[in-house]
Amino acid sequence: MLRCVSGLSMSFLLIACDRPLQPETDAVVGPPRATHEYPASTFFETTSYFLSSAPAWSADGTRLLVGSDANGTVNVYALAVNSADPEPLTASETNAMRPLSWFPEDDRVLFTSDEGGNEQTHVYVREGSGEVRDLTPGENLKAVFGGWSDDKTRFFVLTNERDRKAFDLYGYAADGYAREMLFRNEDSWSVQASSANGRYLALVRMHSSADSDLYLLDTEDAASGPQLITPHEGNVSHTAYTFTPDSRKLVYGTDAHGEFRQAWTYDVAARAHSPLATPDWDVAFVFYSESGRYRVTGINEDAGYTIEVLDTRSGARLPLPGLPPGDLAQMRFSPDEMQMALMVSTDTSPRDVYVADLASGEVRRLTQAPNPEIDETQLVESEIIRYPSFDGLQIPGVLYRPRTASAETPAPALVWVHGGPGGQSKRGYTATLQHLVNHGYAVLAANNRGSSGYGKTFYHMDDQRHGEVDLDDIVYAERYLAALDWVDRDRIGIIGGSYGGYMVGAALAFRPDVFKVGVNIFGVMNWVRTLESIPPWWEAQRKSLYDEMGDPATDGERLRRISPLFHADDIHVPLLVVQGANDPRVLQVESDEIVAAVRENEVPVEYVLFPDEGHGFSRRANRITASDAFVAFLNKYLK
Repeated sequence: MLRCVSGLSMSFLLIACDRPLQPETDAVVGPPRATHEYPASTFFETTSYFLSSAPAWSADGTRLLVGSDANGTVNVYALAVNSADPEPLTASETNAMRPLSWFPEDDRVLFTSDEGGNEQTHVYVREGSGEVRDLTPGENLKAVFGGWSDDKTRFFVLTNERDRKAFDLYGYAADGYAREMLFRNEDSWSVQASSANGRYLALVRMHSSADSDLYLLDTEDAASGPQLITPHEGNVSHTAYTFTPDSRKLVYGTDAHGEFRQAWTYDVAARAHSPLATPDWDVAFVFYSESGRYRVTGINEDAGYTIEVLDTRSGARLPLPGLPPGDLAQMRFSPDEMQMALMVSTDTSPRDVYVADLASGEVRRLTQAPNPEIDETQLVESEIIRYPSFDGLQIPGVLYRPRTASAETPAPALVWVHGGPGGQSKRGYTATLQHLVNHGYAVLAANNRGSSGYGKTFYHMDDQRHGEVDLDDIVYAERYLAALDWVDRDRIGIIGGSYGGYMVGAALAFRPDVFKVGVNIFGVMNWVRTLESIPPWWEAQRKSLYDEMGDPATDGERLRRISPLFHADDIHVPLLVVQGANDPRVLQVESDEIVAAVRENEVPVEYVLFPDEGHGFSRRANRITASDAFVAFLNKYLK
């Protein structure tokens, strides 16, 4: 829901914007009509895959460490590069088990898991024998994996066990798991990167939602404390991406030089800054292969990622001619850096694992994620659109047109609002969206002002104006849809999750004549309570969050004014609410209270509560139940 960086993350999501080729079809007048509607189970019985962080390849280069929901819950698997049958390494049927890393020199595996979606993740090791051990035992703590040292003798873990508001950094011995505290985080710094030699830490201090600084801590001179490396005036945001493999430079992001975030380097010895990547969109991430030979840069370009893989020896971009058209993600290099594993997906097909031989260009597909019962030609590609808002500002969005929609048979429609604040709707396969569109609903995923990816001015346009200017952008999304001749202007609803769920409540309460129905998925209904109850491990981001949303101690009046719960008597259209009981971000009481309040208005209210989920639904059965509930509710009240 809320914009947050918690701890040090060494995992990356890398998506290119290369669009898939359209299937060849005979010319038709108007869009072709769908021939089959699939139930939610058919969409969600695809198998989801994702690669672990590095090293994702086993030491001998024969297997990949992947996460998959093949049994209905995310578990850890070893996927042989010469086999189509992943070997399960965990077998949970309740809590998601997510892979972190192979051990660099043997078959041990690190993975993470929480309890029922409560986000209090622990780091576990699976021994070669199959025995599982919790490396971060205890109650009410959160642990985050921080990667491996360059000599492979230890790995790094951040944990808030000492102080729930601050993450300390530990080095764990690969042999025996003895640990040493490397950084005692007394001031609740946001720890964003560590060098491979374990000597340097990149720390961030948030001054406001638009202003932050980077500090460098030399652990061999800890008495000197963190040293500011980004002095500046005015609002400039900084974030750490990674250190170079030789630990000599910090790679970081900054918007000091224009609207968009550029990638720069800081030479630790020379104390010098240099530009690394300066595109016309935000640099989303930078990372390197283990030796540093390859550098991968991801750019958030108009609701999708473009990627560049650079051979640092030659300075040339790495061609990938053998890959199928689609979006690329999660590139992982083999130990000898002769092969690269990655994910490929499209709007109409979920991610599959591929392996590319970097010398020959040969590409092999290792998994079959799509459900063979789905005819992919029955699904739809999205379209990037822009529409004017109340003040003329162009609002970007991702539009899905049902195959059944035409001027003669206009479709009901939904405005989809992403989470955040500050999230972004992107292109790519989403089972829920395809399920909705397959059942005849047009969907416009609007990136209202305040969304990331469109420059810092756009991003901060709704600061302390939430539920006002961003809501008007959503109202104008409805107007855009109503003007399309293939949309039924009298049948337009709104749906969203987390912050998007808040926007659902706000739209129904504050613009009661715009939308015909609302679907609220774990949305904030009382901002005072939500901001007072943010998880303690978000302490490093508290100031920034309060700067953007308001401090409940001093801005309570405004926060109540924009909170749907206190205006629920104005909601008079059917409402569906979906919630996880273990959600630490948007508490169950938020949904309980809005359901009770709107029912007092004697309008239809349906409520789906999952006792074993948190902020987002990790179990396939629950995702199916939720998506089926969406369509059943909409078929009843909107179609």
